[in-house]
Parts: sequence; structure tokens; C-alpha cells
Amino acid sequence: MFRKLLIANRGEIACRVIKTARRMGIPTVAVFSDADRHALHVRMADEAVHIGPPPAAQSYLVIDRILEVIAATGADAVHPGYGFLSENPRFAGALEAAGVAFLGPPATAIEAMGDKITSKRLAAEAGVSTVPGYMGLVEDADAAARIAAEIGFPVMIKASAGGGGKGMRIAWSEAEAREGFRSSKNEAAASFGDDRIFIEKFVTQPRHIEIQVLGDRHGHVVYLGERECSIQRRNQKVIEEAPSPFLDPATRRAMGEQAVALARAVGYASAGTVEFIVDAARNFYFLEMNTRLQVEHPVTELITGIDIVEQMIRVAAGERLSFSQDDVRLNGWAIESRLYAEDPYRNFLPSIGRLTRYRPPAEEREPQRAVRNDTGVFEGGEISMFYDPMIAKLCTWAPTRGAAIEEMRCALDAFEVEGIGHNLPFLSAVMDNPRFTEGRLTTAFIAEEFAGGFTGAALPEAELRRLAAVAAHMKMAKEERAARISGAMANHMRHVAPEWVVFLGRQGLPVHLEPRPGATAVRFEDGTVLEVASGWTLGERLFRGTVGGAPMTVKVDFVRGGARLRYRGAEFKAVVRTPRAAALAALMPEKVAPDTSKFLLCPMPGLVVAIHVAAGDEVEEGQSLAVVEAMKMENTLRAERRAVVARVATAPGASLRVDDVILEFE
Repeated sequence: MFRKLLIANRGEIACRVIKTARRMGIPTVAVFSDADRHALHVRMADEAVHIGPPPAAQSYLVIDRILEVIAATGADAVHPGYGFLSENPRFAGALEAAGVAFLGPPATAIEAMGDKITSKRLAAEAGVSTVPGYMGLVEDADAAARIAAEIGFPVMIKASAGGGGKGMRIAWSEAEAREGFRSSKNEAAASFGDDRIFIEKFVTQPRHIEIQVLGDRHGHVVYLGERECSIQRRNQKVIEEAPSPFLDPATRRAMGEQAVALARAVGYASAGTVEFIVDAARNFYFLEMNTRLQVEHPVTELITGIDIVEQMIRVAAGERLSFSQDDVRLNGWAIESRLYAEDPYRNFLPSIGRLTRYRPPAEEREPQRAVRNDTGVFEGGEISMFYDPMIAKLCTWAPTRGAAIEEMRCALDAFEVEGIGHNLPFLSAVMDNPRFTEGRLTTAFIAEEFAGGFTGAALPEAELRRLAAVAAHMKMAKEERAARISGAMANHMRHVAPEWVVFLGRQGLPVHLEPRPGATAVRFEDGTVLEVASGWTLGERLFRGTVGGAPMTVKVDFVRGGARLRYRGAEFKAVVRTPRAAALAALMPEKVAPDTSKFLLCPMPGLVVAIHVAAGDEVEEGQSLAVVEAMKMENTLRAERRAVVARVATAPGASLRVDDVILEFE
């Protein structure tokens, strides 16, 4: 076995690899940029070495610098994680030349499969069904528009060396093909150091299903079932699950056998993933092969009981796989929710800053349930603009899909994050979406179910009442404490008024409160009674208890005049008033938000890449005005209406904060 393992990566995947290496008794070395000096993976590793400035191109992507650290620390093995150098054949070759084990496939397999164009050609030669497209390199934007028109719109413009949704655009017209080509090329160069682009037909309404393969250096290859990855936004996976709710055993076997055949054709060893799109008739088409550990590997580990990182280490050490295909069993159901630093209320734009509060749910493993959280951050740490916006991968497991979804709902309710924008409310909303719970998924799920953007979840009436009951119970706790502090006699309960009105936003619900031992009975106007039982005390940020006999977890933040309650993707300011105060509050005028329609404001912290207009220009609705880059993604800002530009307030290369002015209109 290896003497020392260097992880050539950062964040949650570096922490994930360190956990398995520690369990196997292998010392670890972390590398870090200036931005990651105090990162969690640096704290967890046995050693940590600085490798350069924050931009990945000057630190994590510098092969020579990684080799220097290997030589200085005496590491004899390297795990590349995902992204960065994980699918770089030059890096794998350099390690081989240095006599250092690469915890991944041979450089020849990376070169063959890691390149999207070459992999499709090889797949076709191996008899694997592939998506129609142009497999040659696209020279410029005009060529992209011409080729796209020949294939037929819509098309997918993709980076040949891409992955993780970077360098991908869907184009529905020649104009979008030109613009998509330029953005994909820029993103590909920044993320992978390789700006080659190809184009293929975009299959509408597909499912994205991938097969996990694992091979050793003795010719043995197995598949570990599939993962459903159809819940995507901007080609970036958001929620994954294993197995797929759509595949039948015959299709699973056919996809698995094709994936294994392709891996064998290129002499594949280590963990890898073969990705397919699957249509409504369960016809499947090869997309690409990721020659690395996938972000979503935990759901496969949860249903198979196989530690994929451990297998990568053992394979790299020359060991044979200790199990055959017949030994692989899929047990239960697992779901993964990716927690991103992004603001779902502002079209999911990236968010950066300090995590003033970060309290994930406890990790647990029981016979009938499990909660797992792979993360690379901690409370008080910073989310940087230089890297991927993913904060954590929250996973749940249960014997059935329905039970796994319910476990995920509860885990999301208990996940506390403050200080930055994040997508926890959106993830909760997906878990309660009927189409998701029924398993009717496609890669267009988010675009179709949240066509107008995300504005928060709408709770059904029954859940609103339960939330109102929690607010009333907290009010009772506050009033009881006030009565005790005031020096009332032992029968102080008579001083707590029973009649109140609970406001969730502007909706008022009159209630009658009756204290009971360790609980509060909340009676609504129609006579419905909900008993709230909890050990919650004033000041706690997480309410846990039962409401109407059913468990409930609500995030609580005390604000002026009330509390901010967050539950199942919904957020309310809860205010509990006396009936008289409620009547007076109804007479108060609503505060009107300031008019910012004359400005183009920067929607997230980022770097200005381009300004496409000048003062005096007349712009049309939908016209591209500026491009802002944040967290390795280019974001095109478009005109919402016809207008004339009065002033350009910034320039390419400028770093902007949220709501900084970019343009002013007449």
C-alpha cells in the first residue's frame, strides 16, 4: 500500500478522499492556494503545502508545481479528485514518468475518453449508440452557426475537454449558436486550459442517466448500477439519485454491459462514469465518459456499500477487484442534493462571502435510514469567487424512494446556512414537487416546473397551519417567560392571554392558545386543534418537535417584531399580535420598494468580461448588454425592455459587488 497520498484538489472532494485514506492508515498531503489557506481540507490533511495565487490556472492547474510538492513531501500516490487535473493525460503521464501512482485510469484511456470528440468516435466504432453531431473541431462563431443549422436546431455546444456543466450552451438559432460558441470557448479555456469546441444535436425531453464503472489492472471491469441525474440547471446537476426511477432491469443491464464494453475497449482501470441520455421509450445514447470520480458518487456508495475511493486506491496499488458483477447488489434508494452558494431568488446567480452560520444535519447510519454530508467548508469560512460554488453534497438513504425523499426533506429542514445566498429553499421545493415525487423527470424539469424563476415554495394550507402553530407555541413560551420574570405568583399562567393572531407574511390566522404540560394546544377559528410539543427554548435557532403528532423541524431567526421561519422551501416573517394590535396593523401602509428600472445592476459579485453597448445606443428587449464572470461561469446580462443607454458606469476587468451599477438608461 502507499506511504503517502497527495490530493491534487480542494474543497469537499479533497476532504472526502482524506477520510478514506485516514481509515486505511495512509497519511495525506493537501495543496492550497492563497484563497484556501484556511480551508477545511488543509486542516484535515496530515500535511499541507501552498501552491500559488487564487486563480486555478496559477495554482491547482500548474502541473510542475504539483510535481514539486510531490517531490518535497515524498508522496508516492496522487488522487486528482474531479475537475482541475483529474482528466488531464499530461498530468497522468508526468506522474507515471516520476514513478508516482495516479489514482485514475491510464493516460491513454484519459486521452481517448476524456476528449469528447474522440470518445464519441470510439464509442461508435464499438457499436455504442451515439447522438448525431459534428465531431470535428469548430473553428469560429460563423462555423458554429453554419454547422448548427446543418444539424438542425436545437443543438448543444460543448467543450471537448469539458465537464461539470462548464463550457456548455444550448442554441436554438444561429445567433445563439454564435454567442454560445464564444462563451463556451472562453469558459473552456478558463476552466480546462483547452478551448476546443464541438456541436451535437440536443435531444429534447431526455433523461440523463449514467453508469458507474470500476475496473482493475488485471482486466476485470464491473458496473455499479446507475444514477439518475436529470435534475439540472444550465447543464449543472442539482439533484441525483440511485437507482433511477425510470429504468427497468433489462435496460439497466444493457446500459451497464455497454459501459463495461467501452471501458474494456480502452483498457480502463479505476473508477469512471459512462453517461447516457435516455428517451421516453428507454432508448439510450452515449454522451461521454468521465475518466474520474464523479461528484455524485456517494449515492452509488450508499446503495452498493462499496467505498469507491478505497477501490481507486487499491486498484492503483495493483490489487484485483475483490468482487465480481454477480456480487454487486443494489440496496434501497439514495438521493443527493447539491448545496450551492447561489441565490435562487435572483435566478441562481453565484453568491460569495463568509459563512456566518453553517450547521449541517448530523450524519447518521441506521438499518432503515442514513444521512451523509460531504462538505469542504466550516462555520466562519469564506466562499470564494475563484472556484466552484458547491458548498456540500447532502445525501440520504432509505429502503424505498419515498422514504429517501422524506429523509431528504427532514435533512434539508435541519440544514442551517447563513451569510451567503444558497439554494436550500429550492432543493426543498423540488422534494415536494409532485412531478419529482412521481419520478417523471427530464433534463428540462427545472425549466418547466420553475419557468418564471424561483420565488419560494407555496405551502399547502395544512402546512401553513402547522407553521402558524409553531409560531404560536414560541409566542406562548415568550409570554410565559415574561410572566415569570415579572414576579407573578405560581399561578402566573392566568396572566398569559389566550387569544392571538398569527401573521405569516400578511396572512393573519386567529388562534386560541391553551397551555398543556410540555406543549401548547393551538385552536383555529374552524375548531381545528394542533398540539405543539417541543423542548425548544427561547433563542434556539432550530425548532424541533411534533405538531399534530407529526415531527417538524423549522429554522428560526429572530428579527425585529417577530421571527423569520423557514420550512420546506418557504420563508415567512411570523408576527404574533393581540387581536387589537392586529386590527391596527391592518391600517398601516405598505412600504414601496425603490424604482431601479433605469439601471442595469450587477446581480452577483464578479468580474466584468465585456460591455456590449455604449452611451447613446438604443437597445432592444433581450439584447446582450454585458457579460460578468463569477465562479468560473460567464453570465450574460440582457435588456429587459427597449431603452437608450445614458451612461456606462464600469469597464471590462472591473470587479463588482452585488447591485453595483453597470449601465444607466434614459
